[in-house]
Amino acid sequence: MKTIKNPGLYAALIAASVLFLVLQRITHVEFLLHLAAIPLEILLGALLVERFLEGRKKAERLRQLMYIKSYHFRGVMRGLFIANLQALKQPSLTIPEIRRAGPAELWDMRRRAEHVEYDSDEKMEGVVMEYLKARHVFIDFMERAITHDFEAIFHGMIYVLNFIQDIELFKRRHPDGLFVAEARCHPDLGEKMDKVLGDGVRSFLDHAIELKEKHPEMFEELLADYQLSVSMA
Repeated sequence: MKTIKNPGLYAALIAASVLFLVLQRITHVEFLLHLAAIPLEILLGALLVERFLEGRKKAERLRQLMYIKSYHFRGVMRGLFIANLQALKQPSLTIPEIRRAGPAELWDMRRRAEHVEYDSDEKMEGVVMEYLKARHVFIDFMERAITHDFEAIFHGMIYVLNFIQDIELFKRRHPDGLFVAEARCHPDLGEKMDKVLGDGVRSFLDHAIELKEKHPEMFEELLADYQLSVSMA
């Protein structure tokens, strides 16, 4: 929730404007109306400058978050995204295809990924286990979202972490059981699983599009790392 900066100054400007208006009502001096408008103009200007500066700061924080995201996507989360893409039945998305794609083709992949289907529960289980391994990364994103007031990212990370907690609890009680099979028996849990895994595919494509359009050299480095990992598997 945003808080107003310099509330004392703003209150003083409003009070000054009100004072001039009261004096004008008493004295009927028209010039006092012009004086009453000055504090309000100053207040409006201060609010616009504050909003402009806040917008610049937020843009810079988002830029920094993009670099941090790219670091995690090339590191711990590489296995998660590769497993997720390889487990897909529809749409069929491969690392070489994504690497070769231009912006328009990437956007088409993103549109097709609005609805995803998986080859099998066994392959989905592999993706689920990758989420469990990457738990600390989602905690890091959540903490950064709190620090920088990215509310949408914060709620997204909470949702994923709740899902990871479900996995952990199940695996603690049933070490050899398939979480995916269990989730299918519980509609709410199954829906959560489908959303988290599908969002993972879409998140990867969103990041790939952002890099392709704004930082093509980073896009090439990211996909080169992924393609190398796939070839060594």
